[in-house]
Amino acid sequence: MIPRVAEKPEHPLGKYVYTGWLLGEPRHIFCPGCGYGTIAQALTRVFIDEKLDGKKYPFVIGIGCYSALPAVLPGYSVMVLHGRVPAVATGMKLANPELKPIGISGDGDLLAIGTSHFLHACRRNVDMLLILLHNNVYGMTGGQVAPTTPTTFRATTAPYGYAETPFDACELAIVGGATYVARWSSIQVQPLVTSIKKALKRKGLSFIEIVSPCPTYFGRKNKMAEPIDVFRWIKDKSVKIEKAKGMSKEELAGKYLIGEFVERERPELSEMYRKLITAAQEGK
Repeated sequence: MIPRVAEKPEHPLGKYVYTGWLLGEPRHIFCPGCGYGTIAQALTRVFIDEKLDGKKYPFVIGIGCYSALPAVLPGYSVMVLHGRVPAVATGMKLANPELKPIGISGDGDLLAIGTSHFLHACRRNVDMLLILLHNNVYGMTGGQVAPTTPTTFRATTAPYGYAETPFDACELAIVGGATYVARWSSIQVQPLVTSIKKALKRKGLSFIEIVSPCPTYFGRKNKMAEPIDVFRWIKDKSVKIEKAKGMSKEELAGKYLIGEFVERERPELSEMYRKLITAAQEGK
């Protein structure tokens, strides 16, 4: 008998991403169960639905596991130094106001070495979309604790549990002055897609945090070795903002508030600079 060969269906978004048109199919090197592939698919869906010009919406990618994202993203990407995503995106926007940079950083990237760049980009209200990929750990360099690692949880550098309090990145963005702030997870794909579309249509700095599973390090170190275990853990820890209003502080301890936190208007940096340049040229 001739053995049956299982049909390999074509990925519906494959032809739109880098390895899709280069190799004929989308390929990546993410670990099984990692949420970054889902996030890349959400971003690709936004580009397709909104018919975005990749030249006007460049990706600025930092250093971390997610540095492999350009292989499965549409448009154009530039790789930058650790923590410098907001700084490079700011320079791009000021040099060419027609651009809308999409910065992608990890929690160890944006909230450790890049904290100052993050807060000042929010303060300046630069017109960009800044996405934080939050997986509770330094995934690329061996599973060390990150600024988002939950208290008491274990990591390579905290074999008996982590004693510090993690950052709330959305609170930092709000205090810093971001004009749109939201948090989702790679589990809530459709709300995430809708939120990205909204953020790209706004002026000013929009910040979206995406909680994503890391079974390889965070999961394995905390008795969640199977990808589905981390998936369920994030799902159980997620609470919608509307529901949280009726919950006590104790009930919300250790939870991820999911939804849109802030949507407001403030003067945008590149527009203010253009006005200054015009005034200087006219001698006013």
